Amino acid sequence: MKRFIVLSALLLSQFGTSQLLKTSGQKIINDKGENIQLRGLGLGGWMLQEGYMLKTADFAGPQYKIKEKIAELIGEDGMREFYKAYLKNGITKQDIDFLARAGFNSVRLPMHYNLYTLPVEKETVKGKDTWLEEGFKMTDDLLQWCKDNKIYLILDLHAAPGGQGNDANISDNDKTKPSLWESEENQRKTVALWKKLADRYKNEPWIGGYDIINEPNINFTGKNPNGTDEMSNAPLWKLQKDITAAIREVDQKHLIFIEGNGWGNNYNGLPPIWDNNMAFSFHKYWNYNDDATIQFALDLREKHNIPIWLGETGENSNVWFTELIRLLDKHNIGYAFWPMKKIDNIAGITNVKTTSEYEKLLNYWKNGGEKPSKDYARKALLQIADNYKLNNTEIKRDVIDAMFRQVTDASSKPFKNHQVPGRIFASEYDLGRMGSAYKDNDFINLWVSDPAKRSEWNSGQQMRNDGVDIYVCNDKITNQYYVGKTEPGEWIQYTIHSKADKNYTFDIRYSSIQPAAIRLEDASGKLLASIPLKSTGKNENWATVSAKNIQLRKGENKIRIIFENDGVNLNYFEVKQE
Repeated sequence: MKRFIVLSALLLSQFGTSQLLKTSGQKIINDKGENIQLRGLGLGGWMLQEGYMLKTADFAGPQYKIKEKIAELIGEDGMREFYKAYLKNGITKQDIDFLARAGFNSVRLPMHYNLYTLPVEKETVKGKDTWLEEGFKMTDDLLQWCKDNKIYLILDLHAAPGGQGNDANISDNDKTKPSLWESEENQRKTVALWKKLADRYKNEPWIGGYDIINEPNINFTGKNPNGTDEMSNAPLWKLQKDITAAIREVDQKHLIFIEGNGWGNNYNGLPPIWDNNMAFSFHKYWNYNDDATIQFALDLREKHNIPIWLGETGENSNVWFTELIRLLDKHNIGYAFWPMKKIDNIAGITNVKTTSEYEKLLNYWKNGGEKPSKDYARKALLQIADNYKLNNTEIKRDVIDAMFRQVTDASSKPFKNHQVPGRIFASEYDLGRMGSAYKDNDFINLWVSDPAKRSEWNSGQQMRNDGVDIYVCNDKITNQYYVGKTEPGEWIQYTIHSKADKNYTFDIRYSSIQPAAIRLEDASGKLLASIPLKSTGKNENWATVSAKNIQLRKGENKIRIIFENDGVNLNYFEVKQE
């Protein structure tokens, strides 16, 4: 009896006063009845790689093809050594601590089934499942790090047995083998995996829910290969009902997220809701941030009186991120941005730095030529794996600022503490919304809404995720970057601190193929100087021009450089005492 009382007290302490999530009408709430808006990040690229994350998309999109390319150079043992290091470094407690400090309250874990169980073709007995400890151990560790930070972990089956759609990259779909939909055994294994996961985590209050199939995209009867025109989606609903039933055999508490066809958004043919603790997930990329683009999801929520969750979004500019979160906040919709880490990434909260050695491997894989030696390739790949450690990544403070502060605060703030006299690099302009910290004519990618509005926003794809175009700089003095591709009327702003009311000389390091001009103004629009620029002949032939008698007041000054012509490149400006 005493043991029973102790056990009951333990369970009560876990769930009776916990943060366990559940639905209440159209809201997601905790056990205290408080509304919980999930502000999350998907750990894309960890358990499952897509080619674009490793810069292999042109020749190896799905993960199995990436592994084949690696094994070609360093053998199967070398490939396994690389992935062991990659998985070890990809997500650690330090990463989750960082996410919590940044302001996220949840993470979404994209799981590859093959870390948890064997593929059906490798099972020795049909209908029986071999469970692999690796995936469960990774999930256990991740859950503990989330618990330590009091943030939710949402499990997402990103690569189901056989692959859940014709977009092979997102689910590591090997089309020479039966897909999830072509194999009853793959479907059985999928159901069994979810039951195993639910049984393992049924008493874990910081498990935020189960996202049971990521982005199904399959033509059961329609013409579109990714299922966007499917009208019934009957096999999809049946499988998700079967998964739900299996979960509920062992876990009656946790929230279940379902997704539609067509990468998550086609809910045609949805049968009556089959569970009382369920939410709809939808995904959103590259379109306008207005009510019209999410109306289908709002209608689902209203019709069925259950919550909606933006389970995946991202891969756009800071302007788009801020606009989107403001829209989601207005409608009380939680979200998970995508992804956590990828190589040469400006549109995420971290950037994994490439190396010249890794670029040589990419060039060989893509174009052929002299094959790198096994030792060279091994060292290059292990260095990339090491670069995935959080301490070795570049933290994108501008993206974090756009996702959090800029959502409610329209002011600018310094990117760096610029004290004068001193040198200020052009790419270190203020943090803030467009119109507050900078103005650029090309700042967002909306190609899904309008193919004519496809944009790289930052055409140089370097350093920052605003509309300002930043390129690699080869000048003698540089922070590695310059601002380029400027157009008339564009501007960038710098917060500069002066120790006294003084006049200064601004030595401006620039290049321009044609004669041009810039203006210096303060944030109120007061003209400080008009500066003609002579042609330097070539795009990166750098020259210096001086503007004298620029008056700065003691303390903070917000100075804007306004471009009057196309094609002015700016490296830095040196502020000197007169």
